[in-house]
This record gives sequence, structure tokens and C-alpha cells, in this order.
Amino acid sequence: MPATRTALLAGATGLIGSEILQALLAEPGIAKVLVLARRPLPVTHAKLQTLVVDFTRLPSLEERVDEAYLALGTTIKVAGSQEAFRAVDLDANLAVAKAAMAAGCSRIALVSAVGANARSSVFYNRVKGELEDALKAMKPGALVIAQPSLLMGDRKRLNQPTRAGEVFAAPIMKLLSPVIPRIYRPVQGRAVARSLVNTLTIAQGVVVLASDRLASIGAG
Repeated sequence: MPATRTALLAGATGLIGSEILQALLAEPGIAKVLVLARRPLPVTHAKLQTLVVDFTRLPSLEERVDEAYLALGTTIKVAGSQEAFRAVDLDANLAVAKAAMAAGCSRIALVSAVGANARSSVFYNRVKGELEDALKAMKPGALVIAQPSLLMGDRKRLNQPTRAGEVFAAPIMKLLSPVIPRIYRPVQGRAVARSLVNTLTIAQGVVVLASDRLASIGAG
């Protein structure tokens, strides 16, 4: 079948977003990958189009979008404050989703986190949960939510700061893996990305993928 779909991606320079980008570029059914980014990407491909944008003043999209992938994320340490963290992880992702749906998108994939809950006493989990609830309220035809636990991957390759929690927790989590509930086990960023791309085209309604399903679907 000829490639006909246009995919929108925000967060293409992150650990999972960069893997989503590669998966989309290799997907036979994708004709174009439209990336929204704060700066040009160091990647060129016949399918790839990058729009440099300000996520606080996101413009309307001029072409139809079939599916959207939301992978924008930061840490409070990098962002500098809870307000700045919220502006990225909640506001920017939600703005992209609204722009995508205004452009005809009916399928959305989100990189969230284990423990996401809008009523959580933990700020990080609460923001993630608020975003999930906001996207559900928009009622896309399909919403696939990845809720990974500890993420594994090479952040140095992406020139990203190493996250101390991942560095120290990874060997401990691997050692305890046999007794840790599967939804809390570490998962590779590539597996998360592949799971979202593989699931979104066939999903109906809301689909939540915890670490164990992400590892299974994204294996290989």
C-alpha cells in the first residue's frame, strides 16, 4: 500500500522522542513526519519536515495530520521550577494535541509515566495525570498512553544530562527485577517508542501501556 499518513511529533530530541522519530521514518505507511521543535534537528530525511516553533504561541497547522505523538518532557532540575516543568510537560503537550486535532488528527500517543494521577500528592505524577485527563476529555478516536517506569537508554548520545535517579536505580532495579511487579520494571526507551508507533494505528479508545506491555510490544 502507498504511504499516505502524516504523523506529527513533538519532543523528537528526547530519549523516547528520538526513537519515535526513527520508527516513524522507517514506517512504510507514513508519507510525512512533521516535527515541532524549538530549534532545527540534526537529522535529514525525505519524509521529514521540521517546524521551529514557540510552544507557548503554537501556530495553526496548515496541513492535515493523521496521528500525533506527544513526547515533550523535562525535569524540575532542568526546568528550574515547578511552574516551568508544568509549562513543558502539561501546557506544551496539550497545545500540540489541540493543534493536531484542529488539523484533523484523531489518533494521539502520549509518553506519560507510571503513577500518573491527577489526584496524586506527588507533583510529578499529578502533572502527568492532569495531562492524561485533559487528553481523554478531548475524546480522540484513539489515545495510547505509555506509562513507563524507569527508562533505560543512552542519554549521552543525545547530549542530554544524565539523570541521577536512572544511573543509581538502574543496577538495583535489574538486580531486583525478578521480585518487582512488572509494571515497575525498567524499560528501554526504544521499546516505549516502538510500542506507541505499533499500537496507535490499530488502537480504539483509550489504551494504557505499562512497562511490562511496553517491553513486550516493543521487543526486537
